Amino acid sequence: MTQIILNVEDDKLNSFMEIIKTLNYVSVFNEDIPDWQITEVEYRLNEIESGEMEVRPWKDVKNDIFKK
Repeated sequence: MTQIILNVEDDKLNSFMEIIKTLNYVSVFNEDIPDWQITEVEYRLNEIESGEMEVRPWKDVKNDIFKK
């Protein structure tokens, strides 16, 4: 099974979902992102953009996590 993420214009969502629901080989998983999580991500992005929080390349973080 392959999962995909689609961006659909808000005013077209209902029509799009009606079409998708007619396909017997597609299942829809809809999980709302909790408000606290959205707020936390926005906070961190603002911190990064303002220079208050530094980021590290994933390659470096991965090496630290998986050191043997």
